[in-house]
Amino acid sequence: MIYLDNIIFSLQRHGGVSVLWGNLIEALVAGNADARFIDFRNATDNKVRKNLRIPDEMLIERTERPVVLERFRDVKIKDSEKIVFHSSHYRICPEANALNITTLHDFTYEFFFKGIQKRVHIWQKYNAIRKADVVVCISENTRRDLLRFLPDIPEDRVRVIYNGVSDDYCPLQGSLPDLSNYMLFVGGRQSYKNFAFAVACAKEVGKRLLVAGSPLSEKEKQLVDKELGDDGCRNVVHPDNKSLNEIYNSVSCLIYPSLYEGFGIPVVEAQKAGCPVTVSYTHLTL
Repeated sequence: MIYLDNIIFSLQRHGGVSVLWGNLIEALVAGNADARFIDFRNATDNKVRKNLRIPDEMLIERTERPVVLERFRDVKIKDSEKIVFHSSHYRICPEANALNITTLHDFTYEFFFKGIQKRVHIWQKYNAIRKADVVVCISENTRRDLLRFLPDIPEDRVRVIYNGVSDDYCPLQGSLPDLSNYMLFVGGRQSYKNFAFAVACAKEVGKRLLVAGSPLSEKEKQLVDKELGDDGCRNVVHPDNKSLNEIYNSVSCLIYPSLYEGFGIPVVEAQKAGCPVTVSYTHLTL
């Protein structure tokens, strides 16, 4: 039996890990896998979870504790047979009959965060990595960072399995919105995502900027108004795959100037949709 821990849906409203975890669930449900999903009722704000259809018989609901505490707890599962346990966010199953799998996306916290938030995240992540029977890295870049930050991890426990991309992304024919004067920026806008540089690039080449993701903050609105003018930026809040694919098919290019990524899935989504991509390259050292 495979047990998957859906706690990521309670930790974020939207994000790359939610999308990838949702794709994994869809594949297992479609394949009628011998799987159970540990779910939380307070995940209703997560856009990916809202769109998932998981049969009731495959769900195990956990609602007893606040997720702010539950996220740090080991997951106890009573099963007489050997099981595979895979958490969406660095939890483990301590049972003797459990094979633990941990998926490692990136080392963003090590490079860009400070203080208690960084220390807590690293403590939980490193604990899950060291207790895992198999560590899945989503790229060679993430594998290299893993062996750099945790050289004690045996390399034979590490596997590289690249992120997949939904079949929702593809070239389209026929009538599409006219967005040819827009460059597209997709995803989060934390400091390392280099959003201000994307704005500067759009201004330099005389393009407008379409931002797909969370609503622009007041500071971001002020930035784009100053650099691109009142009508120089359009914000599409958390588009679904179908809408985002139409955008990829309509804009002049995706601009992705992030300073660091474990994988960078919007780049592959755009390429799958036939959208030109402009990226930056940075080699990080500490």
